[in-house]
Amino acid sequence: MKVLIVFAHPEPRSLNGALLDVAVSELKRLGHDVQVSDLYAQGWKSEVGRGDFPSLGQSERLKPAAASKQAFEAGTLTSDVKAEIEKLLWADVLILQFPLWWFSMPAILKGWVDRVFAYGFAYGVGEHSDKRWGDRYGDGTLKGKRAMLVVTAGGWEEHYSDRGVNGPIDDLLFPINHGILYYPGYEVLPPFVVYRVDRLGDAGFEPVAEGLRQRMRGLATAEPIPFRRQNGGDYLIPSMQLRAGLERPGANGFALHLDQAGDAGREGKLHSLGSSPRHACGGR
Repeated sequence: MKVLIVFAHPEPRSLNGALLDVAVSELKRLGHDVQVSDLYAQGWKSEVGRGDFPSLGQSERLKPAAASKQAFEAGTLTSDVKAEIEKLLWADVLILQFPLWWFSMPAILKGWVDRVFAYGFAYGVGEHSDKRWGDRYGDGTLKGKRAMLVVTAGGWEEHYSDRGVNGPIDDLLFPINHGILYYPGYEVLPPFVVYRVDRLGDAGFEPVAEGLRQRMRGLATAEPIPFRRQNGGDYLIPSMQLRAGLERPGANGFALHLDQAGDAGREGKLHSLGSSPRHACGGR
């Protein structure tokens, strides 16, 4: 397989840096081809601006979505964005690795998504009719590929449980897993999450590293999160509301968008390896 890891941490000597080394080493040992986009090392520009669309006239008003569409279709996106798009097309598996900062990804990684997931590439594709509402949520340019998150968090695993003060980790990561990765067609694997990282220590590292190696070994075979396909008949078009009667009793919010049949046995699968206490939104 061909694997792309998009890495978002400013310190290569961090726990995240060590986990990146573990993942790359194991993937190569298994015979996979690996590329790493180290965003901080690359000096990745996060913000979307006029400079992203060289063909946009100086007198024209910047409408980011329209400008993205025009630039993608004309082949005038900037060279750094084009390079990342080529990596995504090359890769069978995408891994986003980052520390959980303020309950989300670092700004540099969000900026990578904002700039690389261009209109006409990652969104705005497919027909809109009374039968389909675009190719998204299970369809799209990246359909047939797999993706997963590798995340470090400072808080305890209990803090990110169903009754935990931070909210369930699955809910916090839903906008990324469902809204960024599943939207353009990826099969999204359960995330690998490491908790209490600020006090992990050397003794706690090897169990975490071995857990990550196991996840790398299962990239091709692991069951993806059972999100519902938008165009699979579960949603009314064009309102995109879930059809009545499909939800599991008591389910609401994000849980409505998990397929009831595919959800059997899911409990416990999405909570990953916890390791060692500190603030809720930090991650080494």
